[in-house]
Amino acid sequence: MSTVRTAEVLIEGLGLPESTRWHKGRIWLCNWGAGEVLAVTPDGRSVVMARVAPQTLPFSIDWLPDGRLLVIDGPQRRLLLQDSDGALQRFADLTALGSSPFNELVVDAEGNAYVNGGDGLVVHVSPGGIVRQLADGLEWPNGMALLDDGRTLVIADSGAPAPRQLVGFDVAADGALSGRRVWAPLPNAPDGICADADGAVWVASVPGQHCVRVREGGEVLDIVELDRAGFACMLGGPDGRTLYIAAAEWQGMERLMREGPGVSGQLLAAPGQPAAHAGRP
Repeated sequence: MSTVRTAEVLIEGLGLPESTRWHKGRIWLCNWGAGEVLAVTPDGRSVVMARVAPQTLPFSIDWLPDGRLLVIDGPQRRLLLQDSDGALQRFADLTALGSSPFNELVVDAEGNAYVNGGDGLVVHVSPGGIVRQLADGLEWPNGMALLDDGRTLVIADSGAPAPRQLVGFDVAADGALSGRRVWAPLPNAPDGICADADGAVWVASVPGQHCVRVREGGEVLDIVELDRAGFACMLGGPDGRTLYIAAAEWQGMERLMREGPGVSGQLLAAPGQPAAHAGRP
């Protein structure tokens, strides 16, 4: 039987919080609608670390091994790199790989970036900025996590028909993907994900209004119930066992693009999870 857990609000008044990451003692997130990359301390103090245009939607973040910030600008289909002065410069051009926005980003220990997009693609960007397509045929690829010391890539396919699913790939030494499979079927469409040291994956869900911890094969181990849509989740904190959750009221993509995300966004914290963070991001 799964365990139901609770979360407390850390900060609120955000637009649409997404792409949660734990980095150097703070939880980072993308505040869609404001165009802000925020870093938040465990006691709720936030600082703007980078800015994109407020209309940039979607965008996601991760870091190269040397600590430089990468930002995927979804609408412009560019991977950006933050300079020492804080400015964002183009690192890789993805415009040749379809017309739909790119979405999520995860970087491995060697600096290889995996980017996915609305055309159902997964793309590899080398540390030198060389781009190649690895996979296609996903319905709406979303959150990604690298497990097993980078040997497995798990992707949330938000648009897959029922049953909703996490999709797994084997990762070769050169970054190539093979062995596509359903890593776990899910009752609700998945969004952002993260992995833990027990090999389980936490999954945020917009329609489910929760985060669930699932084992490969689909067994639900733990649940954090929310009062609004769950967009992303990340384990962090000093012991790696606090689940940080990005949540907001969801009125649909059409209204979001027309009116903006509003200010219902929250960052929540649920400490004391059964296993610490593992993998990437």
